[in-house]
Amino acid sequence: MTSTGGAPERAEPPCIRPEPLVDTHLPGKATPTGGGGGGGCAAVADGGSKVTANGVHDLENRILRITGYYGYNPGYSSHRREDGSESNAETPGSETSDESRSFQTCTNTALKVLGGLLLVLCVSSSWVGTTQVVKLTFQSFSCPFFISWFSSNWNIFFFPIYYSGLVVTTREKQTPIQKFRECSRLFGEDGMTLKLFVKRTAPFSILWTLTNYLYLMALKKLTATDVSALYCCHKAFVFLLSWIVLKDRFMGVRIVAAIMAITGIVMMAYADGFHGDSFVGVALAVGSASTSALYKVLFKMFLGSANIGEVAHFLSTMGFFNLIFISCVPLILYFTKVEHWGSVSSLPWGYLCGLAGLWLVFNILVHVGVVLTYPILISIGTLLSVPGNAAVDVLKHEVIFSVVRLAATCIICLGFLLLLLPEEWDSATLRFLASIADKKPEEHGEELTESSVNTRSRSRANGTVSIPLA
Repeated sequence: MTSTGGAPERAEPPCIRPEPLVDTHLPGKATPTGGGGGGGCAAVADGGSKVTANGVHDLENRILRITGYYGYNPGYSSHRREDGSESNAETPGSETSDESRSFQTCTNTALKVLGGLLLVLCVSSSWVGTTQVVKLTFQSFSCPFFISWFSSNWNIFFFPIYYSGLVVTTREKQTPIQKFRECSRLFGEDGMTLKLFVKRTAPFSILWTLTNYLYLMALKKLTATDVSALYCCHKAFVFLLSWIVLKDRFMGVRIVAAIMAITGIVMMAYADGFHGDSFVGVALAVGSASTSALYKVLFKMFLGSANIGEVAHFLSTMGFFNLIFISCVPLILYFTKVEHWGSVSSLPWGYLCGLAGLWLVFNILVHVGVVLTYPILISIGTLLSVPGNAAVDVLKHEVIFSVVRLAATCIICLGFLLLLLPEEWDSATLRFLASIADKKPEEHGEELTESSVNTRSRSRANGTVSIPLA
């Protein structure tokens, strides 16, 4: 606007026009239009005062702002669009990094599970192979204690195998002697002395030899399926001993599992009557499971949670103890004619070495698998040896199982599975059921929301607008 009477020109204030977005007038309402040039702002201002005066457009804008009618978007500006574009420009990088981390986590978990499943098959196959090779060895060489002693001597190779794997995977710079001394801290801060060697190794080596010997004696009386099923009861005995000796947490479901294991033992003994080789074989298999449970509980009580290097050191030490101190027992049994064999060349060295190798592989897989994958998978691998031995007994040896034996085997296996439940399984189950129960009301609420949205869209299509009471 220009001034008259020679006064200097004064620049009028800039007129800021809102960016036209969407026509927000209701059908049938006239839209005020302003003049061109600089008078537009005055026109808008006048129009605004008129709107406030009559209140018609104010009510319409309020309705549109509440309901979003015809895409009404209040407060929208180009500045906010730019901010949004900047935030969107930063979002893809963070989303990509989050996706890569989650993908890597899922990949590691999948690899660990797949490796665990492969390990389950290896554990089950090695234990089935060990049991079946024992049955074959007994056909030509029936000396269970000599077999047990010979197989236990192979534990000496545990630490060399561990150190070789460590060198290949991590390029270990320590010498075998240095690593052996480092792992000997399991016996105490001063390392392994002769006194500690005898004091700590002797009871465990005796329990180890006794477990294997009773297991082999049971295989002379019973089928491989029955012995492997009865041996699974060691899990129940471990729980009972841990509850009594180590004061572990009491769990009702594990008490039920222990009762099921005892029921299966009684049924297995009753299958052929409480007499003869069947009853003796059941007693021997239960004795093997009991000594195995005692070995594990004592290991946990005195040696604690050892790492894989310390376990390899300990098993190799037991192998040395077995070779040095227990070698006199097979000689005594030989000269007393309890276990008599011919010349050394007549021994079935192929079966003996194969049996000892499979037993060593089984022990390595069990102790290494606990570190590499989930411990529960190792237990499942031991359980799967029962159907594996059953398949071999039926297909190769043509064994016919009675109904009582099958029922006893199933009860023992079910009890074994119950013992694998974690300690917090009950609270985890309750949380899972509660989450399912919470999802149902949410889904019902979403259905109600969708139905209300559909109703509102239909009402808008008919030209009506519902104003909320609030």
